[in-house]
Amino acid sequence: MYYNNMSIETIVFVLLAVILGLVLINCFWIWIFYKSNKKFDALLENGKIKSLKGIFLRQKQKSDELEKTLQSAFLKIEELQKISQKTIQKTSIVRFNPFNEMGGNQSFVIVLLDDENTGFVISSLFIKEGNRVYAKPVKDGKSDFILSKEEQEAINKATKKNG
Repeated sequence: MYYNNMSIETIVFVLLAVILGLVLINCFWIWIFYKSNKKFDALLENGKIKSLKGIFLRQKQKSDELEKTLQSAFLKIEELQKISQKTIQKTSIVRFNPFNEMGGNQSFVIVLLDDENTGFVISSLFIKEGNRVYAKPVKDGKSDFILSKEEQEAINKATKKNG
């Protein structure tokens, strides 16, 4: 039983290949339909096509909500920037030896200033009898108290390296 000089096995093989090809093509079209159907579903509401007016109104509402959220975030950022101007932003440490006969730079000055160069200076003076600590307020990079050259140096370093 041959058909045009082809065996039954060859005919069955060709038919199976054609069927498999049709199945693959069918799967491809189902996949395309599924993908496009998902996009189309965005335009449907309860099986009916949504009105474009409704779609635009919802999008406008979402846009307005996002704008309010952004405005709120910007206001919070501005508040944080104002607060941060009053926080310590500029620092400096100067170590020194007030007396040549004693060893090491055990005395020091620490400066802590905000963005407007207001803060304080802490001085620790190490002497033979012990240790003395002094604090002096600073406003606009200056103090109402007399500053030592080390304290002034520390203030200058803090204000120059940070702005």
